[in-house]
Amino acid sequence: FDFRNKHRPFLLFVSLLHVHTPLVTTEKFLGRSKHGLYGDNVEEMDWIVGDLLDIISKKGLKNTTFIYFASDHGGALEAHSGNSQLGGWNGIYKGGKGMGGWEGGIRVPGIIRWPGVLPADIAVDEPTSLMDIFPTVIQLAGAAVPQDRVIDGRSLLPLLQGTAQHSEHEFMFHYCGMFLHAVRWHQKDSGTVWKAHYTTPVFQPQDSGACFKRGLCPCFGDGTTRHDPPLLFDLSRDPSEASPLPADTEPL
Repeated sequence: FDFRNKHRPFLLFVSLLHVHTPLVTTEKFLGRSKHGLYGDNVEEMDWIVGDLLDIISKKGLKNTTFIYFASDHGGALEAHSGNSQLGGWNGIYKGGKGMGGWEGGIRVPGIIRWPGVLPADIAVDEPTSLMDIFPTVIQLAGAAVPQDRVIDGRSLLPLLQGTAQHSEHEFMFHYCGMFLHAVRWHQKDSGTVWKAHYTTPVFQPQDSGACFKRGLCPCFGDGTTRHDPPLLFDLSRDPSEASPLPADTEPL
């Protein structure tokens, strides 16, 4: 990494191929992990990120650099080679990559570092979006977001600095391609997060949480189910989306 702009503001965007199939891994990291090729890929990604952070520190930029590390989707459950899973694991969350509504496809962690400016060791349990990066960077640069169009993102700084307790995203819309699959409502007065699913992929096998027979879940048509009324979940109580709320016992 060449930091020719270390004496003035800079934006460095690093988009890693790692932990994405086909899991290209250099010879140095093959066999490094007990978790197979996926683990090797994670090890190499960890080394790359660590090397970048070390250089930022050595250049004296640690306390003046805002760093945001995140993924664009959850693990790809259908990616397999024999008995080896190549696409990651989504824990308790249902579904995976390519599914517009289920938490396993869209819920990812974001890790942020800015020593001396942001408090360390805090967890923000609020819905945010990768669309928030744009207005956050604009605010850091001392500029204003464009006023001639709708900007869907919101600056992350109020949440990170503790000046706001709730995300400005009261509603978030989750698409599969161009098709709306689900909507999330972050009810501010109660802290409850509701999710309504209008379309869901048909899992193959039924209880597998993925579309193994197809290799990829479709966004519309054959292989999806339309829900009218929509499936409704209280993510605050049921983050794994295991039990849709029945209207007769959940009148609210």
